[in-house]
Amino acid sequence: MSSISPLLPRVTQVQVLDNFELLLEFKDGSIKQFDVKPYLSLPAFKRLSAGGLFAKAHVQRGTVVWDEQLDLAPETLYLKSQKVSRT
Repeated sequence: MSSISPLLPRVTQVQVLDNFELLLEFKDGSIKQFDVKPYLSLPAFKRLSAGGLFAKAHVQRGTVVWDEQLDLAPETLYLKSQKVSRT
């Protein structure tokens, strides 16, 4: 019998930073920074590197989306981002 992992906090706010990074706030109050650069070589994300699409990041359904076809899983955002201290 496998156990069901608890739901991870959802994204509530996103701020686009320089150098293809995102500053994220999660429902649990944590603030983290996520580096999108490693994903830009993947076919689905290549178009983020040109044309200004990256700057259009916004929160929808608890995750970061750019358009109706491109998003990042909230689990990826939470688990692979670096915690940032509140300033």
